[in-house]
Amino acid sequence: MNYWLFLIPLITAFTGWFVLWIAYTIIFHPKKPVRILGLTIQGIYPKKQDQLASKLGYLISTEFFSFASIEQKISDPVSFEKIMPLIEDHVDDFLRNKLKEEMPMIGMFIGDKTIGQLKTIFLKEITTLFPEVMKKFAGGLQSELDIEQLVATKIKGLPAEKLEAMLSQGLSKEMRLLGLAGAAIGLVAGLVQLAVIFATQ
Repeated sequence: MNYWLFLIPLITAFTGWFVLWIAYTIIFHPKKPVRILGLTIQGIYPKKQDQLASKLGYLISTEFFSFASIEQKISDPVSFEKIMPLIEDHVDDFLRNKLKEEMPMIGMFIGDKTIGQLKTIFLKEITTLFPEVMKKFAGGLQSELDIEQLVATKIKGLPAEKLEAMLSQGLSKEMRLLGLAGAAIGLVAGLVQLAVIFATQ
């Protein structure tokens, strides 16, 4: 019996792990183009970084970020009701304290009844203005902020080393499991080969 045959499962297990390691490595390495036998070799991310940045910028700006939904949310009466108590407190503080400090003569003639009336008028006006102001704010923000270009610029400026380090730290457990899965698949393939060899002898 050729006992060297029992090395087949170990070799295929190593091969399975090594193939997955190579697949992960070529995503980032080599970072700069290297010419070998007339062929230019470079990591997938460094080579396609600009294209990837443009596509991700477009995807995020169209699928994950909607100015229309932001405008609807910030101009929603429900959103206004949540901040209404804060606005009311500020208006009350202005009429009772700051107005008297800035204009003492007027403050002498304003009592609680007048303050209550003025506060009602101010709050009513703010309630009317709020949706329109928020819509104009969202519209101005959309014209000034190009999400697609912003995301694309950020990704284009992200060094491959930093992204690789982030993935290595954040997915270290998953990468180990992936390596083990590759080794396990290789081991099973090796055992099958070994079984076929013994069956045909």
